[in-house]
Amino acid sequence: MKIMKNLMVISGLALVMSISSCTVTYPGQATSNKIEKTGEASKTIFLGLAFGHTDLGIEKAAKAAKITKIATMDYSVTVGLFTTKYKLIISGE
Repeated sequence: MKIMKNLMVISGLALVMSISSCTVTYPGQATSNKIEKTGEASKTIFLGLAFGHTDLGIEKAAKAAKITKIATMDYSVTVGLFTTKYKLIISGE
């Protein structure tokens, strides 16, 4: 009976660990420009392997929202069990 209870606890912990994730956002640069729009460039990587184009540059994020004057820049990393998502967030006018 005790072995079965331990197996249930270990299985529950494994399930929680497999569906949990952690997100960290790093503040970047800030200027005195107005914030009217927000754009982002992101890439999700599976099992540590990046396939295809991995452009996470400021220019790509600014073009996505048609921003010409950048006000702020933030960088976000979300780590899961099998995936890691990198995101650059730009705001401005």
